[in-house]
Amino acid sequence: MPKGICLNLFGTFWTRDRSWINKYVINHERIHTAQQRELIFIPFYLLYIIEWLIRLCQFRNWDKAYYNISFEREAYEHGKDMTYLSRRKHYSWIKYLTRS
Repeated sequence: MPKGICLNLFGTFWTRDRSWINKYVINHERIHTAQQRELIFIPFYLLYIIEWLIRLCQFRNWDKAYYNISFEREAYEHGKDMTYLSRRKHYSWIKYLTRS
């Protein structure tokens, strides 16, 4: 796994180097875990990949595609809000599908 990457698989976090992992990264990943659970995991990964491919065609840039995936947009927008998960509504990522 490349440095500076944290992968969340079925609610477990995988990274090569934990030195950069802080409470905000953990919160970001916990938001992804909530997204995964509400979609019963496998559909989350399928939707994630499909949306990334659509965004890649849209932006023609790997980073822009990644940062515009609805799941990532929700997690980045609320990653520093440590109380977000306690008040998050199910399927909150949907509003990020079309929001600019």
